Amino acid sequence: MFKRRDFLKSLSLSSAAWLSFGSAVLAENRVKERLWTPFSSIRIRGKVAAGGKGISRVAVSDGRSVVLTDANGEYELISSNDREFVFISIPSGYQIKKQANGSAAFFQLINPAQADQQIAFDLISNLESDANHHFLLLSDTQIQDDYEAQQLLNVAIPDVQQTVRDINDPNIFGIGCGDLVFDRLELFKEYNQGIAATGIPFFQVIGNHDMDFGVRSDEGTARTFKGHFGPTYYSWNRGEVHYVVLDDVFYLGVGTKYIGYIPEEQLAWLEQDLALVEKGKTVVVSLHIPTYTGAVQRYPDRDTLGGTVSNREHLYRLLEGYNTHILSGHTHFNDNMIMGHVYEHCHGTVCGAWWSGPICHDGTPSGYAIYEAKGSELKWQYKGTGLSIEEQFRVYPKGYHPDFQDFVSVNCWNYDLTWELSWYENGIKVGSPEKIMAKDPWSMELHTGPELPARRKWVEPQLNDHMFFFQPTNSENLVFEAKDRFGRVYSKKVEG
Repeated sequence: MFKRRDFLKSLSLSSAAWLSFGSAVLAENRVKERLWTPFSSIRIRGKVAAGGKGISRVAVSDGRSVVLTDANGEYELISSNDREFVFISIPSGYQIKKQANGSAAFFQLINPAQADQQIAFDLISNLESDANHHFLLLSDTQIQDDYEAQQLLNVAIPDVQQTVRDINDPNIFGIGCGDLVFDRLELFKEYNQGIAATGIPFFQVIGNHDMDFGVRSDEGTARTFKGHFGPTYYSWNRGEVHYVVLDDVFYLGVGTKYIGYIPEEQLAWLEQDLALVEKGKTVVVSLHIPTYTGAVQRYPDRDTLGGTVSNREHLYRLLEGYNTHILSGHTHFNDNMIMGHVYEHCHGTVCGAWWSGPICHDGTPSGYAIYEAKGSELKWQYKGTGLSIEEQFRVYPKGYHPDFQDFVSVNCWNYDLTWELSWYENGIKVGSPEKIMAKDPWSMELHTGPELPARRKWVEPQLNDHMFFFQPTNSENLVFEAKDRFGRVYSKKVEG
């Protein structure tokens, strides 16, 4: 999607020690073996229990088939030696266990050489109801060297830790929405260090920069990722909300080329998974490449195969009848797209414009999203790293934007069509600004030209759909106000 340098990867396995379920080397070798091992069936039996008591109707899967536990919490799954994991869709009311690396533990390895095996899952009941809960969405931490790893560990993670303390919810969890590292897979060690330091369990999404390239097909690209985090698609439940992670980065087998595409295996699994979810419920789907963004209209001449999901309409059909939210990253800009029954949140990134400064190339602050679920209702805010949660827009004085010098300009990065934006002069509401597709002027200042920004010279400012413009009649005592879809009001005095 963006013009980037080709980076040589040095894939170290030194970070495999973070894995709590076993050796990452073993997991990786098993994947390699399965590329040529003759097919054989495997019968897996087990029990899902808490405190010794079986839990009924828990979904258990090997990524191909989905079965439910019976009244005693027992299940039987006919799997095969080309399957790597057995995993459960953690039911509401039970804790999300953590691996030593801070990521969620909901899966176990299948032994491909054992035709009949027992795999059990022991859960722990929540101390408090999870009907109301929070989660944080961190997209594109994307560290590539020691400097960026230290920025993650010493700047971004402390901000996340403070947010966790401020929310103070025992049922909070996190989602890492892909591009956890930037091709340097040995830096999963530092990424894991940061995630573990948050103190909350994280579910991980694979991104295009988290993959083992140079293999012969897409099926082999997740070896290292799986060695740390387990399956690349799965689901879980909190309160009344059903959560799903998908892998929509499809490797074309040449260099580092990929497209946004969800293979049939995942769609077939999702169809089974959703068949167990009551229609009308809220379903949250996290994937790395957005299914769709406004960039398709903003840049109509660009190839969108690497920036959107080509078979998205089939995903949307599977999600019909649900209150659906799709959470994505990848683009390093913020976009909110409402398409019928689907609300897609494409998030700004933790790394901003690839750790080159304080903002993404659309002007969205480097940061992450905070979501709150109350029953089936979902609320959200974007939190800029180092900024107050009240910072939901940036105002530029008249004359600052080079393309609109007669106007005051505003970047309201988490805007959607339900927001109400206004300006006030001497306490009196004068009007609402005009939304115009434009670039953020600070991004233009920081990112324009072949030598800027110094760390990532290929970064350029991008058009966005959350720039607003107005002409005040009186610049004294000028206030801009934004009310989001949930009735939260943010205001700021306009200087100069």
